[in-house]
Amino acid sequence: MNTPNKLTLLRVFLAPVFMYFFLFDNFYMRIIGLALFVIAALTDLADGYYARKYGIITGFGKFMDPLADKILVSSALIAFIALRYVSPLPVLLIIGREFAVTGLRLLAAYRGVVISPSWGAKLKTFLQMVVVAILVLYITLLTTLQHLESPALAFLEFDYYFYFNLLLWLTAVITVWTGIDYVLKYFYMIRSVLK
Repeated sequence: MNTPNKLTLLRVFLAPVFMYFFLFDNFYMRIIGLALFVIAALTDLADGYYARKYGIITGFGKFMDPLADKILVSSALIAFIALRYVSPLPVLLIIGREFAVTGLRLLAAYRGVVISPSWGAKLKTFLQMVVVAILVLYITLLTTLQHLESPALAFLEFDYYFYFNLLLWLTAVITVWTGIDYVLKYFYMIRSVLK
């Protein structure tokens, strides 16, 4: 168990813990949730850095690193639905695609094939993390200003539901498109199972 893989597993562990704290409508709990999200996001950067710098590229890492990202993003998106900041439909599309591709990766691993992330999938992951980070920061800032009873709260009063869903739909379209790309590319494996 090398350092990059330990960092990946730490991200998997932190995802539901972050969601637990973030769901509380409480300033202190949200700050803890934000800190856990930042730590989880940093493990994503750190495990990639260590893996490239020291040439520690393993099949486990190639499979678990994107899965850890999916779990972190999915945890955050589910929390946003519960807090009524986003619509469930784009979230269901995103999570459905993520775990469908995870199933494809498992099938590929069974066949001895490692599916590395495509450039489209990397863009998708980047967009998901940016959208999730924007919402986490907005909700935390809103909670903080409410706690402080700050007049700056007025600057955050806009139709956030519309704009956040717009961002999420854009991300969902790209996410589903990359999923279709994977299915087309590895359809021969799916077809062999269906026979």
